[in-house]
Amino acid sequence: MLEPSLIVTAQDSSIAETTKIEESRVPAFSQAPNHRDYLADCLSNDALAPTDSFIRRHVGVTSAEIQQMLAVIGCESLDEMIDKTVPNAIRTRQPLQLGEARGEYELLQELKAIASKNQVWRSYIGTGYYNCITPPIIQRNILENPGWYTQYTPYQAEIAQGRLEALLYFQTMIIDLTGLEIANASLLDEGTAAAEAMTMAAGLAKNKGNKFFVSADCHPQTIAVVKTRAIPLGIEVEIAKHDEFIFDESYFGILLQYPASDGAIYDYSQCIQQIHDHGGLAIVAADLLALTLIKAPAELGADIAIGSAQRFGVPFGYGGPHAAYMATKDAYKRQMPGRMIGISKDVHGRPALRLALQTREQHIRRDKATSNICTAQVLLAIMASMYAVYHGAAGLKRIAQRVHLLASTLSGALENLGHTVTHHSFFDTIRIELNGLSMNEVRIRAAARQINLRYFEDGAIAISLDETVAKQDLTDLIEIFASEKTANPQSPIPNSQFLIPNSLIRNSSYLTHPVFNSYHSESELLRYIYRLQAKDLSLTTSMIPLGSCTMKLNATSEMLPVTWAEFGNIHPFVPLEQTQGYQILFQQLETWLAEITGFAGVSLQPNAGSQGEYAGLLTIREYHLHRGQTNRHICLIPTSAHGTNPASAVMAGMKVVTVNCDREGNIDVNDLKEKAAKHQYELAALMITYPSTHGVFEESIKDICDTIHYYGGQVYMDGANMNAQVGLCRPGDIGADVCHLNLHKTFCIPHGGGGPGMGPICVAPQLVPFLPKHPFTANPDQTTISAAPWGSASILTISWVYIALMGAKGLKLATEVAILNANYMAHRLAPHYPILYKGKNGFVAHECIIDLHDCKAIAGIEVDDVAKRLMDYGFHAPTMSWPVAGTMMIEPTESESKTEIDRFCEAMIAIKQEVKAISIGDLDKLDNPLKNAPHTAESLLADQWAHPYTRQQAAYPAPWLKEHKFWTSVGRIDNAFGDRNFVCSCLPLEAYEA
Repeated sequence: MLEPSLIVTAQDSSIAETTKIEESRVPAFSQAPNHRDYLADCLSNDALAPTDSFIRRHVGVTSAEIQQMLAVIGCESLDEMIDKTVPNAIRTRQPLQLGEARGEYELLQELKAIASKNQVWRSYIGTGYYNCITPPIIQRNILENPGWYTQYTPYQAEIAQGRLEALLYFQTMIIDLTGLEIANASLLDEGTAAAEAMTMAAGLAKNKGNKFFVSADCHPQTIAVVKTRAIPLGIEVEIAKHDEFIFDESYFGILLQYPASDGAIYDYSQCIQQIHDHGGLAIVAADLLALTLIKAPAELGADIAIGSAQRFGVPFGYGGPHAAYMATKDAYKRQMPGRMIGISKDVHGRPALRLALQTREQHIRRDKATSNICTAQVLLAIMASMYAVYHGAAGLKRIAQRVHLLASTLSGALENLGHTVTHHSFFDTIRIELNGLSMNEVRIRAAARQINLRYFEDGAIAISLDETVAKQDLTDLIEIFASEKTANPQSPIPNSQFLIPNSLIRNSSYLTHPVFNSYHSESELLRYIYRLQAKDLSLTTSMIPLGSCTMKLNATSEMLPVTWAEFGNIHPFVPLEQTQGYQILFQQLETWLAEITGFAGVSLQPNAGSQGEYAGLLTIREYHLHRGQTNRHICLIPTSAHGTNPASAVMAGMKVVTVNCDREGNIDVNDLKEKAAKHQYELAALMITYPSTHGVFEESIKDICDTIHYYGGQVYMDGANMNAQVGLCRPGDIGADVCHLNLHKTFCIPHGGGGPGMGPICVAPQLVPFLPKHPFTANPDQTTISAAPWGSASILTISWVYIALMGAKGLKLATEVAILNANYMAHRLAPHYPILYKGKNGFVAHECIIDLHDCKAIAGIEVDDVAKRLMDYGFHAPTMSWPVAGTMMIEPTESESKTEIDRFCEAMIAIKQEVKAISIGDLDKLDNPLKNAPHTAESLLADQWAHPYTRQQAAYPAPWLKEHKFWTSVGRIDNAFGDRNFVCSCLPLEAYEA
């Protein structure tokens, strides 16, 4: 039976009856004598096996509760339920070859041994990545804090005000440092930000040319990503020195690095004026720390600024995750990709934050979207913004001045040794032309001191300094370059001379807002961080039952290795022999993912699900081109597809043709076959999600794949719903040719408030040769998706730990319990909310869609009203009105306890009773708890309470709320007001009011 505290009684007896579950439907564990101990089945019977089994901690329900839930849905066992849910034709009968589950202590020791094979050298390679100091207060209280890393994307703004506030400071920081008018709340990395800026400029330029100029002084990985993005879009990329090029009307834009990749600081004003004179736009990739000393991009005439915020307190991580940024002019705000935080007001007239201008997003515009960007790098952007809050303008300037003077001192010392410093205007990076020493001699000397430098093909060497450099580091660097003919080098003599031209020295102010000038003591910043955290609902508060988004447990043991120095303090371009631990981890993870999916090859490079989609489609495109089938450019996409799918197809140079779905939510096979036949000579791919976006295992999936193959196309499977497949079926066996995996969903990388994420792709044998490459490890002319070779490498440790801890049996059980929890929830809610789609036996997959249309019909209650009322119960709303308007898609995951699942069901049932009360007139149709939700503490404590329902009913509609109550810091937000009065930075309060 349910505990008494889980039975909801409506506070107003005129509203509803007591909501209960009939005891006969939920037999006690003792009433099922033939039950199986499902958890024990997954554990070793070895008496000497570790006692700290992770499976029991990851799977939220007990064996007894599994039996109870099976009884509710009418099944004797998990096997019976799966047989009724997953089509027999696609079932995997052989267990996954992943080994046995292991204990947490044992596995972390094993991973520590692997990590020890990485060598943490001092790296002065630069190229967009710099060592930095992560303030311990930020590392412990944000990066390592589940109150920050387990939040979901802030689509429900009322329960995300703390995170939105921190992101608003990130935008303000970017706006101030670049001098431009608006900024977004982060992009994936500097390379992809440059590619996004290129496509944005192509759409905005007045001349409508098809050529894009990229300075040869840009970072190599940025050039590679831009070239990849340009090809399918028909953009011609020209690479040359900026001061040796003549522009005409065929160039719609230019990309310049500031400072240049080899350290030089150029005045780009004339170059930018030239492109403007010919109707094009100028993009400047700028270093944020340098911008505290040198002129802002806007002062040079830039239209768009992009770059990385990595050096603002975010570790190397062997390439990521790091937050990129983009800033531009206000006139271009509707064309700028990514998310923007805007300021609006709530129902009480107080300022409130929200995601602004959402009609720009790919979910709305689909194949008309300017980008497929879905994941940002929210957690890392918050770290960068708090780094700026921690140091303030004066502190950042002190860091920059010290770094520059270190570089200036090193430059003078190396010139005294007889070497030539190529550029005499630089910020933190100097380029040296050797005299009396060979490059090989320098390499050997540097290696002896475990120091990494950047070596150019022409024999030059670059050294990039950062805030971690100490006096001894400088001494070691100087000694490396001393030849036998040179007298023993003296200790470096500090050079106080600034080597920045007077014409480029920054005089404009930045970070003047009080937030950047108020929290510089540890006590004040600590309290401030926790005040922000208290405004956000995360998995530390309650379940987040988002369909398709899979907000599952991010276990502490999975998260610990992320901040180990052996994984975090490694530059992405160090020699491979220094990263043998990472290479072992990559190889094992790729092998495991290939086994789980049934594919032959894996690329770990895409650093978001959206990038995985794009990478998978480019792989298909390259495959067709290699076979000489240049005509294949049609991509079939069901109407139920994720919004990123059509946007990704367009980015990959394909034309989207939609395929209808039937009344049951399945792909209309007849329509699919008709369109496949019609476009058989142009058919490139089909994009599908499996189980379907409607939460059902479609019986016709193999027929669908066979049809596409018959007409020469390839099948791309969106891996968003892989949480329902692991251990039960495999995309490769089903007939897919490529799929991407959302590691931040199925494989436990946390959502981080909207990022980071990872989207590796797995491919069939014929596509393996066309997987993404990187200029660091392969030919620079091959496909490059992300700025770093293995994307956001440091968080791959999370998925490695999860898979290893669970083992083959544990992963299969997790999938089965995810499906059980969804079906249990569907059965509990079905008497109150129709379940929109079910399989042929009446079961759903790992998620279900409930229909709320009758709420509007009988009481005028919208989906948004239900979502906001759930906040009063302490829950995040499920996915709203997608893929079907007027519905909610619910996914409980395998990690939630039965108690939590029942609590959520009781909340939804109680809300439906309130809807019924409105329909019969017991509650006012306009002034009721749903229309006024969420209720803030401030509104409840006001002297006057004018509503016709009680304060008790508003704030405490369920008994468990008396034990713990999450309070929203704002009331319902006026989204339309925010779009009409667009503000995306920290301005004085009177500006918002104006």
